[in-house]
This record gives sequence, structure tokens and C-alpha cells, in this order.
Amino acid sequence: MIPITDAEFEQAAGLPPGAVRRYLRGRGWTLARDSGRGQLWELPVGDDAGPPYEVLVPLERKFRDYPGRIADLLETLSMVEARRPGEVLREMALPSADWQYLRLVPPGPSGTAPLVDLVPAFAGLRELMTAAAAATVASEPQPVQPAQKPQRVKDFVAGVRVDQTRVGSYVIAAHTPLPAPASGQEEFLFDDVARSEPFERLVSRRLYAAVFCARRAAELTVENDSLVDFGQYTGAGLSANLCEALVKISGEARSPFSLHFAWSPDIPVELPTPPVSLAGPLLEALEAGAEDLKARTGRRDVVLRGTVVRLRRELFYGPGEVTVFGHLVEEGDDRLRRVRMTLGPQDYDRAAAAHRAGDEVIVRGDLMVRGATARMERVDGLTVRPVVD
Repeated sequence: MIPITDAEFEQAAGLPPGAVRRYLRGRGWTLARDSGRGQLWELPVGDDAGPPYEVLVPLERKFRDYPGRIADLLETLSMVEARRPGEVLREMALPSADWQYLRLVPPGPSGTAPLVDLVPAFAGLRELMTAAAAATVASEPQPVQPAQKPQRVKDFVAGVRVDQTRVGSYVIAAHTPLPAPASGQEEFLFDDVARSEPFERLVSRRLYAAVFCARRAAELTVENDSLVDFGQYTGAGLSANLCEALVKISGEARSPFSLHFAWSPDIPVELPTPPVSLAGPLLEALEAGAEDLKARTGRRDVVLRGTVVRLRRELFYGPGEVTVFGHLVEEGDDRLRRVRMTLGPQDYDRAAAAHRAGDEVIVRGDLMVRGATARMERVDGLTVRPVVD
């Protein structure tokens, strides 16, 4: 057992009892007995038939022995979790949050990972959070999410925190802080008082549901040796964006990984949420599923940049058909394609002038794909960019 330091002892003296109880409940401890001045909490010892671990939690900081009791508790937790007391203390003092643990399985010693594996893992994790938040704010399922995200999605992603790594291969620990309870309600967090779910919790729940459904769709694809319709799961938050984020986490080597979810006990989650693991053929199925969703449903609110290669309208005035050869202005999509669109009179005239001058055009709208034909619908203006020699 690693003893607590003097500095940690002083910090423990200021730790609220509610924070201690939140931490214990969030890690599987249960209240066994309440004496009025303190509570006895227990944790089963795995499959062992022996007695459970026990810790005593004082209920008020005014007690003279409060710092010593918390110090004893921290040392016990340090032994149970195989971590230093200071690490447990620091995490215990964090605000209420939902946690997501991304467990990578890179080659090499446990607790380390090649840089080339960590860069895509962090980027994929960010895109995963973005996809879940975008699915939560959307008024209807989005098989392919627009490149431009609402400000609420950006604010949510900016609020996600990454904690210190954990023991066990290489574990990235991310957490989403939940809004603090109203003043004066801290001591009632564990009295089975129902709290409405804040937006942050809704995103975490959507994230789990979407990842779970993504794995299920991938499993069915592998079992049937035929790509299933990933679109049937879009109501749960699955999207091409989310599938691509999961594939990105695996890196170029398509290394296996798993996602574990831990929920703030302030707002209990009734249904079990077992870890979701992805590897090998499942990752290949996710990649194929993402491509199929994009091919069948197109993409909303995208930007196309290219040159006008075809013009057609029945009269010398009015709207007309234009074909632009170019690529979508978004990360990871440099494919060249021909995209047809109907433009109003003014935009058509601009496109015609750009065609004569050999200038580039930039068009925003919804890209819809039907077989080999791509169309831009709900076009939101056309901008001409002169080509400088």
C-alpha cells in the first residue's frame, strides 16, 4: 500500500463527502450501512468468495478525524485500483462527468503507444464526439452529416476533457463534465432523486447507442458476407461520419480497440452498457458501410470547388443546367467528380462567365448521388474564383 503524502493529506481535508460518495458509486461500490455520522461502503472482490473491500466515509467535514478518515480511504482505493493515492484524489475532486475510455492495443510495452497510432486515435475520438453531438441536435436522422456543424456541437466538443492515461495497454480517458446540481442539492445526489438529463448526458447516451449499432451492423455484414443497410440504424445516431471516426481511431494499421463507458452516478443509467470492441473485419465493414451511406444518401451542406465543364438552358435567359468538375472542400475527400445542378438566372450567368474565362467556381448545397449521377440540390449561391497564372 502506497502511503499518502503530507500535501495529499491537506488536500483530502478539503474534499467534500459528496465527491467521495460520487466517486465510490461510479466505480461499483455500494452503501452497506449508515450510522448517521458515517457510511460503510463495500466492493465485491471479483469472483472471489472472500469478504468485500470496505471503506468508511464520514458524512461531515466538521469531525476532527475527517482528514484521517479520508486519507485511510484513499490508501485503500489506491491498493484496489493499483494507482497512487494522489491520482485517486485528483480524479475524486473532479466535477460530475460521464467517462469514455478508449483502450488501444498497440505493439510494445504496456502503457506506451507509437506516436503514429496516437495521432489518428485522438483525431478519431474528436470526430466521434462531434458526430454524436451533431446527431443529438439534429431534428431528424442524418446518414451523412453536414460539414458545417451548429455552434452547440462545437461548444460540446470544446468541453470534452482528456485525463491521464490508465494502466492496461494504452487507455485514453476522456470525460464530459455534467452541469453542477443546483446550490444546496449536493447532499441529495444519492437519495434516488430523479434529475433531468442535460445535453451532455444526451450526447454520451447517443454516442454509446450509435457505436453499439455500428458494431452490430458490422457484425451482420461479416456474418452474412454481404453489406447490410447501415441506414436502418441512423435513428440511433449512426452516420457515415461516426463510422469513419471509428475507422480513423484504428489508424493505418487498423489496430483493434475498445470503448468503455462510465456514467456519472449523479444521473444513474439503468440499462447495462458493456464495452464495445472493434477489430479487423469489423473495421473493414464500417469503412464499407460509411461509403455506402455516402453513395446512397449524399451529403448535406457541402462545398464543391471546381470548373464549369457544361452549360445548358432552353432560352437565352432564366435558370439553366450546369455541370461542375471538381472536389468537395472537406478533409479527407479529394476525389474528383462531375456534379450537375440547376442554377437561377444570375448564378447561371456567373457560371457561364467563369466557363469562358477558365475560372474556378465554389458552390454550396446538398450533394445527392443516384447511381453514377451526382447532383447538387438546394444550391446556396455560386462564387467565382479567378485563376491567377
